[in-house]
Amino acid sequence: MSDTDKNENAKKDLKNDLKEGAQKLKDKAKEIAKDIDENTQEFQEEAKSTASDFTEGAKEVYEQFTSDHQSKRIVAGIIAIIFGSLGIHKFILGYQKEGIIMLVVSLLSFGFLAGLVALVGLIEGIIYLTKSDEEFYQTYQIGRKPWF
Repeated sequence: MSDTDKNENAKKDLKNDLKEGAQKLKDKAKEIAKDIDENTQEFQEEAKSTASDFTEGAKEVYEQFTSDHQSKRIVAGIIAIIFGSLGIHKFILGYQKEGIIMLVVSLLSFGFLAGLVALVGLIEGIIYLTKSDEEFYQTYQIGRKPWF
C-alpha cells in the first residue's frame, strides 16, 4: 500500500468518525430538546394550576370581604383609623355623601382641617372595632347611621 492510499484511507476513516460524532451529537441534542419540552410542559401545567388556585382563593377572599358583616366592620374600622381623613371607610360602608364630605374637607382645606377629619376617622374606627358584629350590622348596615 502506498502513502497516498494510506492517506486516502485515513481521510475516509476521519470522515466516518466525524459523521458518527455528528450523528451522536445530533441524537444527544434531540434528547436534550425532548427533555426541555417535557419540563416546559410540566412547568406550564404547574403554573396554570397555581394561577387557578390563586384565582379561586382571591375570589373567596373578595366574596368574604364584600358579603360578610364582620369583614366590613374590621376593614372599615382599620381603614378609618389609618386613612380616616380621606373618608374611605365611609365608601366601604356605602355612605358616599359622607365620604365625599370628608374627602373634600381634607383636600380643600389644604390639610388644615385634615387633622380634625382624621380624628373623626380615628374615633369612628375605634367605635367600629369595639362593636359586636350584630351591633355593627344593626347600627351601620340596617340603621344607616352615618356619623359616630
